Amino acid sequence: MKLLLSILCTLLSALNIFGQVGDLLWEDNFNTGQLNLENWNIETGTGVNGDFGTGQLDRATDREENISFSNNVPGAENGCLVITTRKEFYIDRNYTSGRLNTAGKKSWGPGHRIVARIFPRDVKQMGQGFAFWMMPDEIPEGWNSLMWPQGGEIDIMEYVGSIPFHNLGSVHYAWFWQNNEWADWNHGHQGFYYSYKTQQVPNPAEPGYGNYPPDENDSNAGSFGFHEYGIDWYSDRIEFFIDNNVYHIHYLNDGGAFSVDGEDQSLVSLRDGKRVGISEYSNHFNEWHPFEHKMYPILSAGVNGRDYSYGGPVNNDAEFPCSVFIDWLRVYKLDINVGIEQNTARKFKIYPNPAKENFTVKNPGTFEVKLIDIAGNTVLQKTFSNTAEINTGGFRKGLYMVMIDNGNRSASEKIVIQ
Repeated sequence: MKLLLSILCTLLSALNIFGQVGDLLWEDNFNTGQLNLENWNIETGTGVNGDFGTGQLDRATDREENISFSNNVPGAENGCLVITTRKEFYIDRNYTSGRLNTAGKKSWGPGHRIVARIFPRDVKQMGQGFAFWMMPDEIPEGWNSLMWPQGGEIDIMEYVGSIPFHNLGSVHYAWFWQNNEWADWNHGHQGFYYSYKTQQVPNPAEPGYGNYPPDENDSNAGSFGFHEYGIDWYSDRIEFFIDNNVYHIHYLNDGGAFSVDGEDQSLVSLRDGKRVGISEYSNHFNEWHPFEHKMYPILSAGVNGRDYSYGGPVNNDAEFPCSVFIDWLRVYKLDINVGIEQNTARKFKIYPNPAKENFTVKNPGTFEVKLIDIAGNTVLQKTFSNTAEINTGGFRKGLYMVMIDNGNRSASEKIVIQ
């Protein structure tokens, strides 16, 4: 029964309704040759108590050596922001880097598509990395601060030289409010890798370190060229995509993708023939639901990582300067409620259920029907118009999943064949 429920949950979670991306609300195309300080803050230093949290060895500066602009970058639409890490002694560290954020100036939450076009050209060795990520720009009423990870973190792009053919898209959150205090054990994380070669979650899902540096002409490496890294942020979930290929969907609530059981869960599911990571949940406590509030984007480079974070310790073969090019960052309006309807009401009807000799599927227009058994095998796949009459004579008795797809919308329902 546990296997059956897992398979059914996998199938259900693989079906999502994509919303229409609306108006462009904000953008920075980095074409003026200087940083717009109405939008951006330059963060300097080495983090809290000299620690950015990943064991980095670099000091972020506001110098042109670390934050600059460039025209005529191959593949860019126009000018680019350039963030460069360097191997040099500066103040107290042997490496320098650049780090920008929009805290207190620009922030967004559910109902937005947030996407950046980035080329991590020189990130090719262990210990080199670049991230496009988000942190909270709101705090709970009555508090003057919000602790990590209680406030949440969204990593849209986490690209490191030690895993050159994959990007990690993930969320960080806390299991307990813990009086808004830090505890090293109180940390939940759900993430999946994206393969540039197959445009889906790789198999195995955890690619591991290795195969670096990639050849400069290897188009399967993230360092080969520009890609669009983004999220579609709905009220019930966050969908991570690269070049419009969704590869990780994180549901905020227990039961959003799996059964209501009080447990964080994740698995890889097939959707439209591609591997997609499905995870839940991050609303563990009532004091603060991290991904229901505004966050600000961060663009940051780093050198070194500890305990398998941020790509591992810097490699002696790592070459510096190491430059990353950001073509633009854009924010679009997104229908906040798309996908809620899927979990609360069905547009199509199946009857009778349980079925003995046959069952009927009704859905407006032309649609494809798939019937999938408890082992995950597709036992029927056929296209119908308005009504599908399915004879059950050739199928074993048991529980199945009926999946429909009209090209714009997918949905599913369980059925018992007696």
